[in-house]
Parts: sequence; structure tokens; C-alpha cells
Amino acid sequence: MAESEEEVDVLVQRVVKDITNAFKRNPNIDEIGVIPCPEARYNRSPIVLVENKLGVESWCVKFLLPYVHNKLLLYRQRKHWLDREALVDITCTLLLLNPDFTTAWNVRKELLQCGVLNPEKDLYLGKLALTKFPKSPETWIHRRWVLQKILRQSSAAGCRKQQQQQQDEAEQADVGRSQQLSDHLARTLHQEMRVCSDAAGRYPSNYNAWSHRIWVLQHMAMGNIKVFHDELSSMRLWVSMHVSDHSGFHYRQFLLKEVITELSHSSSNSGSPEHRSSTVLSSSPNHHSHSQANGELSGAEAADEVENQLGLSAVFQLFHQEMELCTDLIQSFPGHETLWSHRRHVFYLWHHWRRKHQHHHCNSTNGGSNSVHLNDSEPGLQKPAVQGSEDEEVVNRQRPAGEDMEVDRASLPDSRDSKRLKRGACPPTLPLEHSFVSRILDSCCNPEQRRFALAYRKWLDTVIGQQP
Repeated sequence: MAESEEEVDVLVQRVVKDITNAFKRNPNIDEIGVIPCPEARYNRSPIVLVENKLGVESWCVKFLLPYVHNKLLLYRQRKHWLDREALVDITCTLLLLNPDFTTAWNVRKELLQCGVLNPEKDLYLGKLALTKFPKSPETWIHRRWVLQKILRQSSAAGCRKQQQQQQDEAEQADVGRSQQLSDHLARTLHQEMRVCSDAAGRYPSNYNAWSHRIWVLQHMAMGNIKVFHDELSSMRLWVSMHVSDHSGFHYRQFLLKEVITELSHSSSNSGSPEHRSSTVLSSSPNHHSHSQANGELSGAEAADEVENQLGLSAVFQLFHQEMELCTDLIQSFPGHETLWSHRRHVFYLWHHWRRKHQHHHCNSTNGGSNSVHLNDSEPGLQKPAVQGSEDEEVVNRQRPAGEDMEVDRASLPDSRDSKRLKRGACPPTLPLEHSFVSRILDSCCNPEQRRFALAYRKWLDTVIGQQP
């Protein structure tokens, strides 16, 4: 028996070395897997490397996994000594076969803090483990720890840069290092998005992957509205192909809420009294007094008004596009509760945004201020009451071609507006939602679709209909 154990030790040590050599031969391995093979048929290594795919024959796993597991536990119990290189190899092998072994990740953390490993190498190991175990919670937790370490390093580098600039040292070199750091964070963010997308595609409703994706945006891209816009656009195709993935739609709801919050914040700031006061102070006193005497808006105030209009128009457009997406998916894929839940969330978000926006403008507008008002019954855009024909033409020219709006009753009719209304390009309202439900009930023959439509109608009446 002792001889057999020695043979197993020799075999396993050779396999561990083969895995290490495989990564040295091909540093671009992008996927791992277990090859079904009940027994060793040939006198060769069970590690198979084809292009960028690494495979382990299944017959050796029953020997390999217990061996590296026991080795690591003996090391943690201080009963067996392993040098740093051996620790790196053993933890790598163990985590590729069982990434939910927390002790192995903790050892890797210690090696990272000692400088033996670099963060990118550990992110790469986690990425490979997720190709075989895409829902592994310990792997996602460790990735967040590594990313926090990278963010702390970048923050510390930024503080050093500020101190050096205050001391008038080599500013050009500091700018170069800062740009390299920013590019590195951008690459890391892009890589995390790809890892999350790959894991979500490998395991349906992968809550761990989508939660990690939200965390990454909150910590690495908060305030960068372009990143959120790009994510929202790229997710449109994904959710259209995964209509039952609750976690994917929840991520889209997060994106929608963040983009709308950012747009509303920018719009409210541009039209706030504080912003107008700062604009007045920064403008010429003579020009300001002349404009006020004639009851006209200054050029800066007109620009703020245009920015406010565009921000609100963008919010309306987002809501309209999202409701259109919900409509198309519900009609194309009947009987999916996820789609109805998403529509409920979008309409609830719109309802509360409209109420909040109305309350904000009721409290912040003056007699001479220019604002966009929302109608309770049909909450569309009214035509802005900008004084002066030139400013009014500026606002009209800046308005997007596909803006979702309903013009004021007293405004002149426009052919483009009528076409928009015919296409249903107005923001969502309670009557329109009831009409949509009625159309679904009249045309559907799917019992699940009918049940979800009735539940949605009941929710509209009991939750939205009871609120002012």
C-alpha cells in the first residue's frame, strides 16, 4: 500500500508540473474543462492543451484533487512546509478543479500582499475557473477583493501625484503615469464586463455574475454616464435573446435607473436657481442688467434652458424606448413572467420619476423661470415658454428628432409630432397601459400570457391607480 501511495504522489506531482508548464507554453489559455476518460489508456500526461483550451482527463482528478487539498491543509496547519513557488502551483491546480475552496483563495491573498503574485495573474486564474464553474461565489468574492486592491493602488498613486505637483516636481512624467493608470483601469473595467458576460452566457440567471457586474460599475465607473449608456445599449440585444433571465433584466433595471438619475440630476442642476445665480455672477454685469431690464434671457441662461430641455427629452426617450422593448418582447415571446415583471418595474420607475420631477419644479420655479411641466393625465413634454423668438428657435433646433413628447394643446400642429403620436411615441400613461393589456387579452391564446396580463392590470389598479 505504501508503494501505491508513493506512485500516486509521483503521478500527482507530475500532473501539477504539467499544468504549470502548460501555462508557461501558452499564456493565452482562455478555457478549462474536464475530459471524460474513465481510465488512463495511454502512457502520456492527462493534461491536454489544444490551441487555447486546457483539458484534464477525468481519471486523474480523483487522485489530483485530494492530493493538492491535503497538501494545502497541512501547510495551513503548519505541519508541512511549501515554498512560495509550490504554493502558487498547488493553489492554481486546486482552484481550477474546485474554485469554492476558500482556504486556497486566502493563501493567494497572502501571496498577493507579499508581492509574490500580481493582481492581474489572480484575475486571470479566476477568469479561467469561471469558464468551468461560472457561478462560483468564492471566485466572484475574490475578484472583488483583487479589484479593491487595484483601486486602492490607483488611489494611492493619484495622491502621490497631487503631492508631487504641489512640490513642482516633474509634472510631465506625472501626467504620463496618471494616463497609464487611467488606461489600466479602463482595460480592467472592460475585461470585467467580458468576464461577466461570458459567465452569464454559461449559466442562466447567474445572480453572482450580474451582482458582480453591478458592483464593478458602482466602484469603477460611477459618474461616467457614457459607460452606463454603452452598457444599456449593448444589453438590449442580450435581453432580447434571454427573455427568461431575471438577473439580466435586473441588471438592465439598474442601468436604466442610474442613467435616468444622472440625466435628471444634470437637468435639475442646469435649471436650478443656484446654477442660474452662478451663471449671472459669471456673466457681464452690464449685459445682465440690460437683459433683465428687457425681460430677456441672457445667452448663458438660454444655453442652460436648452440643456435642461435636452436632458428631460433624453429621459423621456429612454422610458419610451424601454416600454417599446417590453412591448415587442411580450408580444414576440408570450408567457414569460420576466418580461411582465420588467415592464412593471419600468412603469413604476417612470411613475415615481414624474411625481418627483413635478414636485421639484413646483418648489424651484419662479414667475420668470422657464421649465418643462408634466401633465398628470398625459405626462408629455409641453412646449417650453422661452421668451424671445431666437431662443425659442434654438430650443426647437436642439430638440432630438426622435423625442418622445406630446405637444401643448395651444402649440401649432407639426407633421412630425403627429407621426410620433401615431407611432405611440408619447411617454407611458395609465390609460395607455390599460389599452396595451386589453390588446394582449383580446389577441392571446396562451394561458400564461393571459394570467400575467391580468396580474399586471390588477397591479396598475391597486398600486398605480391609488396614488395621486
